[in-house]
Amino acid sequence: MKKFFDTLNALPKIFWVFTAAVLVAEIVAFALRPDEPGLYTHNIQIVPFAIALPFLLFKSIRSKFTRWIYTYGVIAFAFLALDYATADYNGAGHAGLIQLALTFLPPCLYWLTLFLRWNYFRFKEQDSRTALILSIFAWGLYAFAFPPMPLGPAALLLLVPWFMVMNRYGRQQAIFATFWSGILYNSINYYWIYNVMHVDAAPSGLILLGLFLLISYFSAYNVLAAYVYTLAKEVSIKGKKLLFWIFPLFYAGLEMTRTRGDFSFPWSHLGYAFGNHLELLQALPWIGIFGYTILIVASNQIVAYSFEQRSFQNATGILQKIRSIAPHLCVPIAIFITLLVQGSIVLSSPEAAPFYNAEKEENPSIALVQPSIEQGMKWSKDRFDSIVNKTLNMAIDSIDDNVNLIVLAETAIPDYIKRQPSVSHRLQVLANRKNAYILTGALDYKKNKPGSIRKYDIYNAAFLFSPATQGYQRYIKKHLVPFSERIPFDDIFPILNYVDLGEGDFVPGTETPVYPPYDWTPYICYDAIFGDLVREAAREGSRLMVNITNDGWFGKSTAPYQHLNLVRYRAIENAMPVARMANSGISSFIDQYGHYDMNTQIYTDAVIQRKVPLKTKDTLYTKIGDFVETSLLWFFLFYFIICFVTNKVNKKIKAKA
Repeated sequence: MKKFFDTLNALPKIFWVFTAAVLVAEIVAFALRPDEPGLYTHNIQIVPFAIALPFLLFKSIRSKFTRWIYTYGVIAFAFLALDYATADYNGAGHAGLIQLALTFLPPCLYWLTLFLRWNYFRFKEQDSRTALILSIFAWGLYAFAFPPMPLGPAALLLLVPWFMVMNRYGRQQAIFATFWSGILYNSINYYWIYNVMHVDAAPSGLILLGLFLLISYFSAYNVLAAYVYTLAKEVSIKGKKLLFWIFPLFYAGLEMTRTRGDFSFPWSHLGYAFGNHLELLQALPWIGIFGYTILIVASNQIVAYSFEQRSFQNATGILQKIRSIAPHLCVPIAIFITLLVQGSIVLSSPEAAPFYNAEKEENPSIALVQPSIEQGMKWSKDRFDSIVNKTLNMAIDSIDDNVNLIVLAETAIPDYIKRQPSVSHRLQVLANRKNAYILTGALDYKKNKPGSIRKYDIYNAAFLFSPATQGYQRYIKKHLVPFSERIPFDDIFPILNYVDLGEGDFVPGTETPVYPPYDWTPYICYDAIFGDLVREAAREGSRLMVNITNDGWFGKSTAPYQHLNLVRYRAIENAMPVARMANSGISSFIDQYGHYDMNTQIYTDAVIQRKVPLKTKDTLYTKIGDFVETSLLWFFLFYFIICFVTNKVNKKIKAKA
C-alpha cells in the first residue's frame, strides 16, 4: 500500500490536471445526458476525449502513454456504468453510443497496437518462426481429421509437433505459434459461416467482422491451453511433474467450458475426429466425448515427450531414432487397437446389427421430408405459398399410408404460425388423412405487458399436430446460436435488447418434452449436440431423438457433415436413436449404435421413410455424464489456479535465492 501511495505522490502535476479536466468533462456530459431508454446518441460525450487528447503534447504524459489511456478509460467507464445504473427504464437502463465507443475503442486500439508490435518481434526470432511452422503443421492437419475429412485416426499423432513446440520453446514463442496456428485451424473448421453473407441476414461487412472475431475467440482457447501447459511443465510437486501429466484432463475441462453459458458453441472438440469410423466410437457410452479428447491429448503429449528424451536426442542415424521412439509409439497404437477391438466386439453382437428389430410393432414408421429450399428465398413473402405447397405436396405424394410420424424441417413454415391459420389447418388435415403425427418447425411469439422491454417474446419452435385432435403442442429451442439468434447476456443486461445486429432476437425455451405414444423428444438445430439435453430427455424416459434443422445457411460446405457427426456422437453416447430432418440435407436415420441409413445428399429434394427401432438400453455415460462434465469444469478451474499460483510462488523463491 505504501508503494502505491508513493507512486501517486511521484506523479507530475500535469497528470493531476489531466485527470481533473477529464473528470469535470465527464461530470458535465453525465449531467446533460438525455432522458430516453436504450442506446442513444449525445454529441457532448465527445468532449471528455477531446479534452484528453491535447495533454499528449506534454512529454511527461506522452512518455507514460499507458497511464494516460488507462486513466481516461477508467474514468469514462465509471460514468458509463453510472449512467446505465441510475437510469432505470423498466429495468433496461440506458447508455450513450458515443460514450460506449470512446470508452472501449481507445484501449482496444492500443491493445491491438501492442499485439501487432509483439507479433512483429516474435516473427523476427528464428525460434518463433520454427515454432509457428510446427504448430501450423499440427493444427492445420488436425482440421482435416473431422468428418467428412479423412484424417480421423491420425488425430492420435497429429498434435505431436504442437506439443514439441511447447516442450522446446519459451512461453512467448509457444503462445505466438499457437495463436496463429489456431487461427488457421478454426478458419478451416468454421469458414462456412461466411456463407451467411449470401443470405442477406445482416450486413456482409458485419458478418465478416463477426466471423473474424469468432475465429479469434476460439483461437484464444488454444492459447489458454498453451499458456497453462507451459506453466504446468515448470511446476514440480515433491519433485514430480504431476500437473504436467494430468494436462489432458485440463484440456477436456477447457472444452467443457464451451458447452455452458450464453457463448456456448461445442462444435469442434478434439474427440469428434473419429466420426468416420464407427468401430472407434463404441467406447462413447462409457467415457463420452470428453474421454476421447483426453485419450487424444494424452497420446500426442506422450509421443512429443519422447522426442525430448536423451535416447532420441543422442541417436545419430534415422534407424536409431526410429528405434528410440518406437516404445513411445506404443501409446497411440495401443489406444487405437483397444478402441478398434472393443468397438468390433460391440458391433459383432446380434443386437448391434444395423437397425436391429426395426420391424417390431412398437417401433414407429417415420418419414422425413427434405424440400431443399434455398435459404436466400426461404423468407421471401412472395414465395411463401410455393414453399409451403412444395413441402406439403412432397409429404402427400411420397409418404406411405402406414406412416406414424411425418417430420418437416426447422422453420418449414417460414412465418409465425399464429399468422398462418390456413397452413395449420392443412397440417391438421394431413395428420388426419395419414393418421400420423406431424412435427414441423415455425416461429411463434407471445405479446408482453405494456411497458416491457420486449414488446414480444419470439420463439424458434417446433409444433406437433396429432391426428383426430385439434390444436398443437409446442417445443421451443433451448440453445440459441450466439449473435445469430440472440445477443448473449441480454437477460443480465436488458439494454442489449435494444441492440440490432440482424440477429433473430429469440427467447430460449425451458422444457424438454417427451411425447407419447413412442416416447420421443424433439430437438431443434444444434440443441441435439448438447449432451446434457439428451441425458435429460433419457432420464425422463425418452427413447428417440427427432432432430429438425436447417443447415441451408451454410451452403455447400463441410458444415452439414460436421453437424451430422456431432448428432451421431450423441446417439451412441446415450444409445438414443435419431431421426434427423435437415431442410437442405443431410437428413438421416441413426440407430443406437450409430449406424446410418438412407442419408440424403445436400441440396436435393428427398423423402425418406423407415421404421426406427427405439432405445432398448441405458448407458453408463447417460447416468454419470452430468457428474463427469461438472467435475471437469471444476477441475479446469482448480488446475488453472494451482498452476498459476504455484508458478508465481516458485518464481519468488528463485528470486530470493
